[in-house]
Amino acid sequence: MAEAVEEGFDVFLHDGDKAVGAVRAVSPKAITIYVENAGDFDVPRSAIRGVHDEKVVLDATKLDRKLMDAIRKEHNREDPTI
Repeated sequence: MAEAVEEGFDVFLHDGDKAVGAVRAVSPKAITIYVENAGDFDVPRSAIRGVHDEKVVLDATKLDRKLMDAIRKEHNREDPTI
């Protein structure tokens, strides 16, 4: 049985990578995720590839371009020496 998505779960594009956000809200048709320095984004449940160990893994091919841009910018701002 698949784990249910809950508020506070970390969100990933690929399992094992760095988190790209966190789940803020859950509804029957979508989840709302927060991306640092970009805000909240609604993601349709059809874009969820998997849920396990309090992690949500998304299918990047099904995500809105605005969300993907926010994710890229969030990672570009990180200090690579940390």
